Amino acid sequence: MTTPTIERPGIDGPHAGLLDWLAVHRVDYELHEHPMALTALAAAEADGVDPRRFAKTLVAEKDTGARALLVLDAVDRLDLNKGAAALGTTHIHLVSEAELAELAPDMAVGALPPIGDLVGLPVIADPAIREEATITFPAGSHRFSVIVDRAAWERAVRVTYSDLAVPVDRGPIWAR
Repeated sequence: MTTPTIERPGIDGPHAGLLDWLAVHRVDYELHEHPMALTALAAAEADGVDPRRFAKTLVAEKDTGARALLVLDAVDRLDLNKGAAALGTTHIHLVSEAELAELAPDMAVGALPPIGDLVGLPVIADPAIREEATITFPAGSHRFSVIVDRAAWERAVRVTYSDLAVPVDRGPIWAR
């Protein structure tokens, strides 16, 4: 049995470094507080946001130790082969929760915003992220998220786009 990810002591609000970064880079945002949500899908639901407009951030690592943030819609799954190709290698793995806690000790594990500057990593996003005018993502906490203009985020982050996802169709077969 696995223990669910929970907020670490002292990490119950939005990450101040994120809010500062958004202000410095002139990315307007709306900060939302919502009930505790441990997954991107749950956060989208708790925040009342279409999960196709809620971005989840994964940290992938190459065999060389090089890492990158991979950003997908909350409804999609990462295709590891596509992720490896985007990182210019043949194999990647997702970092563990312990490694996430070490990478971003002042953020809740699993609530990393897609801002590479906060953790010193490049950002690669799936093209589906481009389909919406705004995106929502965790604000470093399982209880807060931010909504930003996607184009402003894209410019400030210097995001690279690459096909990363295997879409997960959750609708009934007759509606596809």
